[in-house]
Amino acid sequence: MKKHNFSAGPCVLPQSVMQKASEAVVNFNGLNLSLIEISHRSKDFVTVMESARELALEHLGLQNKGYKALFLQGGASMEFLMTAYNLLEKKAAYLNTGAWSDKAIKEAKTFGEIVEVASSKDHNFNYIPKNYIVPSDADYFHCTSNNTIFGTQMQDFPETNVPLVCDMSSDIFSRQLDFSRFDLIYAGAQKNMGPAGTTLVVVKEAILGKVSRDIPSMLNYKVHIDKDSMFNTPAVFPVYVSLLTLEWLKEKGGIPAIEKINTQKADLLYSEIDRNPLFTGFVANEEDRSKMNATFNLADEGHKDRFDTLWKEAGINGLNGHRSVGGYRASMYNALTLESVKVLVDVMKEFERKA
Repeated sequence: MKKHNFSAGPCVLPQSVMQKASEAVVNFNGLNLSLIEISHRSKDFVTVMESARELALEHLGLQNKGYKALFLQGGASMEFLMTAYNLLEKKAAYLNTGAWSDKAIKEAKTFGEIVEVASSKDHNFNYIPKNYIVPSDADYFHCTSNNTIFGTQMQDFPETNVPLVCDMSSDIFSRQLDFSRFDLIYAGAQKNMGPAGTTLVVVKEAILGKVSRDIPSMLNYKVHIDKDSMFNTPAVFPVYVSLLTLEWLKEKGGIPAIEKINTQKADLLYSEIDRNPLFTGFVANEEDRSKMNATFNLADEGHKDRFDTLWKEAGINGLNGHRSVGGYRASMYNALTLESVKVLVDVMKEFERKA
C-alpha cells in the first residue's frame, strides 16, 4: 500500500500520472520505443513540449497575453541567476522571506545594487513582512510566494509600477491569482508539478532585451523563446510528467477546483494544530500560513519518539521539518489527497488520547 507522502519535494504525484509515465518509459505512443530513448527532436516529443507549454499558459490564464512558457533546467536556483542576468541593469528590489529569497538575493548582487525592501529574518522567517515600499526606479521587484522551509505564504502582492518577478516553485497551480500581474514567474517542477529536472518559466516578452550586458546563450530567455525551449536537449521525462500532471489538473477542474481541495486540507490540519494542546504552530500569524507546507512543533519535545512512532506506523512519510527549523512539516501539494491529511489528523488525535 502506498504511503501518505508529505515530502516537501520531490513532491507526491497523482497515481494516474505515475501509471502513464511508467508505461511511456517502456513504450511511448505505441512506437515500441521508450520515451527516454526517442529523439527530443522527433514529432512525438516536440508535441509533448508544445502541449506542456501551452497548457501551462492556459491554466494561468495567460494565453495570447504576450507571455511565453519555457521548460528549462537548473531548478529555481538557476533562475535566481537568470532573472538578474536578463533583467537587472542597475538596481532591483527583493523581499526576503526565507532561505530561497536569501539565495536569490546573493545571486542578484553579482549584477547590480539590491534593495532589500523588507525581511522576516529577524524572527527566523516565521512571518511575511507587510507595508513595505518598492522603489519606483527599480528594474524589477522579486518575491517568493511560498516558503517551503518555514511554512509561510504571501496572500497579497504589492501594487508596483516595476516588473513583478515571483518564485512560485512550491505553490504554482495551487490557487487562483491574477497571474497577469506578474511579468516573470518561475517554478521548479519538483515541488508541485512533476519530478525533479525541469523548471517552468513564464515570462512576458516585453520585459526582455533591456539590459546592456551580453548574456550567454544558455542563460538568455530570448534564446530559449526563439528555440521553443529546445535550444539544448530538454529534460524529456520531467517535461512529459509535468504535462501529464497539467492534464490531470485540467481534468480535476483546473486551479479553481484544486484550490477548494487545498483549502479543505489546510483547514483540517491547521484546525487540529490549534485545537490540540500537544502541538504548536511555527508561523506567527494565521494569515501568513501556507496551504502547501504546514509547519508545527511538539509542545513537549520529550514526546518526540512516541509521536514519530505513531505517524510512521500509520504509513506516513516525509513529516520531519527542515533542519534549520526542526519540528514537523506537512507538505500538502496538489496531488496529496484529503484522505492522507485525515490520516495525519487522526494520528495527532490518537497521540493526544494516549498522552
